[in-house]
Amino acid sequence: MVTATAERTTAIHWETRQFAGSAVAPTPRAATTSTVDDLLAEARATYDRISARAAYQLVLHGRAVLVDIRPEAQRRAEGEVDPALAPVVIERNVLEWRLDPRSSARLPWAAYDARVLVLCQDGYASSLAAAALVRLGLTGATDVVGGLRAWREAGLPLAERAVA
Repeated sequence: MVTATAERTTAIHWETRQFAGSAVAPTPRAATTSTVDDLLAEARATYDRISARAAYQLVLHGRAVLVDIRPEAQRRAEGEVDPALAPVVIERNVLEWRLDPRSSARLPWAAYDARVLVLCQDGYASSLAAAALVRLGLTGATDVVGGLRAWREAGLPLAERAVA
């Protein structure tokens, strides 16, 4: 009698090279940056960042789309931009697929000439995200300096917080 575990094991094609020879770590590749600050500086050098006030003006007049890349738990805890401004929530882990005009998972409005303003909590993750969008060809992509924190400090419209 063959058990279900035995059936699964025989159907698996193992990559034995993972176990061949000694347990030596893979050869490291040459690093292109040495710190996360270097990575941020390189990303930010690929586009011009925008202030919270300038982002608000562009969104208010329909000249840009504000894309909030924060995870749901963070949006719930820290607040959100006023829904009257139609911010688009695209969590960071799917951003490139949703906005790459060549992707089968793209949003209908994703285009190379789209003016996309990426927003995170403090303006760090959004810098890396905006640089990725620029690399995909969205030359109008940028991020909001200081993120939602700067938006709030500038007194810009936020969503009403539900009272528990």
